[in-house]
Amino acid sequence: MEVHELVIEMKLLERRLTLYEEKYGVLSEDFYSALMLGQLAEYDAFDETRADFSRWKGIYETWQRRKKAYREKLQTRQLNQVLRVQPAY
Repeated sequence: MEVHELVIEMKLLERRLTLYEEKYGVLSEDFYSALMLGQLAEYDAFDETRADFSRWKGIYETWQRRKKAYREKLQTRQLNQVLRVQPAY
């Protein structure tokens, strides 16, 4: 995946993460940390919340992988090599 494709995908994922952050009132990073520490087990009893948390976790993990791939690509190339400059019409 090219750098610009990673950026587009990360932005799409961030939009989806924002919906959960607004719904539950916490940032994805904090949600994910609490989930991984087992601090949200009490919400497993609620079907909607359990399904939301599962989706939120998956989206966040995908975002993390894309962010890591983006950083790795930028380490191997100069920014001016990946910058997409398009003429203004």
